[in-house]
Amino acid sequence: MAAAKRKRRGDLAVQAKKPKRSKKNAGAPAEQLDIAKEEEEDRNRIPGPVCKVCEMKNCNKCIYFEAKKKQDLYMWLSNSPHGPSAKFLVQNIHTLAELKMTGNCLKGSRPLLSFDPAFDELPHYALLKELLIQIFSTPRYHPKSQPFVDHVFTFTILDNRIWFRNFQIIEEDAALVEIGPRFVLNLIKIFQGSFGGPTLYENPHYQSPNMHRRIIRSITAAKYREKQQVKDVQKLRKKEPKTLVPHDPTADVFVIPAEEKPIEIQWVKPEPKVDLKARKKRIYKRQRKIQQKAANRKAK
Repeated sequence: MAAAKRKRRGDLAVQAKKPKRSKKNAGAPAEQLDIAKEEEEDRNRIPGPVCKVCEMKNCNKCIYFEAKKKQDLYMWLSNSPHGPSAKFLVQNIHTLAELKMTGNCLKGSRPLLSFDPAFDELPHYALLKELLIQIFSTPRYHPKSQPFVDHVFTFTILDNRIWFRNFQIIEEDAALVEIGPRFVLNLIKIFQGSFGGPTLYENPHYQSPNMHRRIIRSITAAKYREKQQVKDVQKLRKKEPKTLVPHDPTADVFVIPAEEKPIEIQWVKPEPKVDLKARKKRIYKRQRKIQQKAANRKAK
């Protein structure tokens, strides 16, 4: 039986192994990848542990910062756990240490929130305004809040972006002095849920940092190629035989010849120029010798 089993196993056809991928095919260049799909996956990727952290801390508002490639910073504003949430690309960040502004405010003081009138014109900006009010405003009767107001948070819409500024309120004349920091929020998407869910709004003016860097590289490469083409054309022109242009007899019609001055021949040798400095030195030496002789006579 054992021998028969062995024969039967030997009669079975051996399945062909799948060909291994070569090292050359394994490392596909980044340009051949579909950038649009990667960006879509990055946009819709939900940071899972954040919702659990909100539940552990017993809070229903969250600001989550997400860094990618050590150069791109994204910010999530979320109403946990039911939503909505918004994802932004943070641009033009200037910290307090970098700005060194003269304004200042107390820690724990309540800020006033100032919004651009453009927030009430479109529905997605109205939604963001309510989300920002709920996140940045100080809760009433909060134990860590101070009973006074000394600074203002301003949110302004310009160039399809939200510009954030922080100002101090001076007590004397209620003037505003900037404290910092500064940053610009470029809206990407608004989701119905917390950190994900159905998309309520997608910014048509948004351009990903990868695409922006790719466009810059293509522009610089186009400039380099243009310079190389100009150099090649110049080299070809130098190699071409020079064509001699025949002289045009009508080119000298309006040329007026210069008047010929008479040649003067000097028969007498010109007098040498007098060196006034050397003459003054000689006169000074003579006067000094005369004074020395007069002094010697008086001494005798």
